[in-house]
Amino acid sequence: MEELTLDLGIPPQPEGEHKGADKSAETQVTALNEGEVDDFIDGGAVKETEKEKVRQRVARALFHEYGIAPDDMTRDFTVTVRVDGTRDKKKKADIAIFARGAEHNEENLRRIVVCKPEPKRGRNVVKLRDAEQAEKDLQELDELLGAEDRPDCVDGLWTNGIEYFFRKKIVSKSWTGATYEHRSDWEAVPDIGSRTVASHQRLRRAEPEMLKITFRRCHNYIHGNEGMPKDAAFWQFLFLLFAKMYDERKSRGTGRARFRTDMTEPFSNEGRKEIRRRIEDLFNEVKSVYTEHKLFKPTDEITLSDKALAFIVSELAPYDLGATDVDAKGIAYQELVGTNLRGDRGQYFTPRGAVKLMVEILDPQEDETVLDPTCGTGGFLAETLNHLHHKWQKEDGTFGFPDDEEQQERYRDRLRAYAEEHLFGADFDPFLVRATTMNVMTLADTTGNVFHMDSLAFPNGHLSGNELAKVKIPLDKTVDVLLTNPPFGADIPVSDPEVLGQYRGGVAKSWSRDKETGAVIESPTSKPAAMAPEQLFIQRAIEWVKPAGRLGIVLPNGILSNPGPTDEAIRQYILEQCWVIASVELPVETFIVDANVNILTTLLFLKKKTKEEIRNHRSGSERPYPVFMAVAEKVGFDRRGNTLFKRYPNGDIVTEATVERERIRINGDYEIKEFKRTKRVVDNDLPVIAEKYREFRRKHPLPGADPRSAGARGRA
Repeated sequence: MEELTLDLGIPPQPEGEHKGADKSAETQVTALNEGEVDDFIDGGAVKETEKEKVRQRVARALFHEYGIAPDDMTRDFTVTVRVDGTRDKKKKADIAIFARGAEHNEENLRRIVVCKPEPKRGRNVVKLRDAEQAEKDLQELDELLGAEDRPDCVDGLWTNGIEYFFRKKIVSKSWTGATYEHRSDWEAVPDIGSRTVASHQRLRRAEPEMLKITFRRCHNYIHGNEGMPKDAAFWQFLFLLFAKMYDERKSRGTGRARFRTDMTEPFSNEGRKEIRRRIEDLFNEVKSVYTEHKLFKPTDEITLSDKALAFIVSELAPYDLGATDVDAKGIAYQELVGTNLRGDRGQYFTPRGAVKLMVEILDPQEDETVLDPTCGTGGFLAETLNHLHHKWQKEDGTFGFPDDEEQQERYRDRLRAYAEEHLFGADFDPFLVRATTMNVMTLADTTGNVFHMDSLAFPNGHLSGNELAKVKIPLDKTVDVLLTNPPFGADIPVSDPEVLGQYRGGVAKSWSRDKETGAVIESPTSKPAAMAPEQLFIQRAIEWVKPAGRLGIVLPNGILSNPGPTDEAIRQYILEQCWVIASVELPVETFIVDANVNILTTLLFLKKKTKEEIRNHRSGSERPYPVFMAVAEKVGFDRRGNTLFKRYPNGDIVTEATVERERIRINGDYEIKEFKRTKRVVDNDLPVIAEKYREFRRKHPLPGADPRSAGARGRA
């Protein structure tokens, strides 16, 4: 067994005094003191106040979603404001946006953003105001936009990070003043580079953080403003999200989208009724198309008020979800689903960092079949799609760049084909099956293959997905890569004799120790009446993959370390049936934050042996082989969910230079804009472990036979 020492990648402590805004022209790295962030607009260190967090988030979205370069923005820009029509005073716009490439002065001012601190929520959902209720706050924005004295500065945004209100200044043709109207978004203006959308405009690709906020805003609006329980609010949102994805696919290239609003429809009763007419027509079509998939019940309907429906549609309509990065959609969806569908049957949804590490280590290929037999909300399936997407970008030499239109279409087709042929999930909970299917649809433009079944009872189960699963993913024949976080705990034992009977030849036995030798022995007369589900899932996972197939499973540490005879017998079973690829122990924080479960876990990675290799193990002729082992001490956050950053020995935060890129349309052509910025380095051992594993495998190929030369297909 080879010992692993992690290099956490902390660079040498910089010499001299640590100064907040000292920038190196070569590296473009801004030294950050405690409580500072690198300003996305100007590239200098600024104090990270609650208001600043909102401003930085908005500035990044203006670049990535609207195509506005930071060079055309200024923070805290002084604007002349006319008070009571008689005197002038100076006020500052939190973000001022100017005509592309123009001098930053009031004459060239085009848009203004007012940012406020995000209101403290605690555990409560904030009830979102409508535009009329926020009228008093919007007066500040109206003053900054000015009146007829600045006829070209017509668009404004007021936000506190939760509420977003867009304003349009209408200047009277007779120069008698200006009025300010509510809008659902900003219109596209060529000299600003906006990619915003009305019914006829270009959809925009979502920036990850803003998409996550949008999903949360939609759900919270339904829950907080409509008075619906969280689960009911969740499903109403999912119905509309699914309809949005369906409409994108149907209307792509035709310009006939039904999931849309114009700029003013959400603010009038007539407009809201028109939105409802379109959406209900669309949703009825969606239900009829997906009847055979059993995604919708005949009784499913949009029960939101006209105002709430208009709000959700106006939030989702501007985005081109089909063109949005798989990772961004996955993050937004998993966060929303995970907070609404946590079950009480040991369902601890796997934290994203652990999911990503497991997929990276097993490295599924485009021609390999992947299964998660306890898929929950689909985290492993989503990350597999994201992993393939990034792999293709690297092959094209464009990783880190936004996909162009040709890539978007090509990658979308490949992801759809992969999900339809090679991606499989299963779960006992019908609500999770439904949620995962919608997740796959959001990411891969297809419903994929998610079965409602009991994976421990398979292939004998009675649930609706069992028969098709027997054809698609039979045991020992089809699955190349299995990834799973099974439900575990002694409080949810499996006691069904028919289920336990399937495992009597493996782990479902009564074990004790020989009093003389201490060896684990099987009791010939007694059988266990119940076993913990994770114990059985180990055997089921191994049985499911084909010989030389790979699997990763999340396990409580007790199975791998407890001295009891049952756990030792399970470890012996694993060593007999599989090569151990890797073992990564996780800190307790991993599951406390995401699942509120105080448990130590290990990610165990295995490769299934061939029958000949099992015989060699039993005969004692198996040769020793190196195993990758690591212990993660930090996963990027503490027990309260606060982000942890790497620090130098003197306590200063470690920073690194990053490049943010966006494809911006200028004069009809696309250009890649790059901006170097500084970010604080998150103290997370998992990406380091992934890199160390790759180094380890370059020295030590996977043990056992090459699966591609043995009639089985896998990755060695």
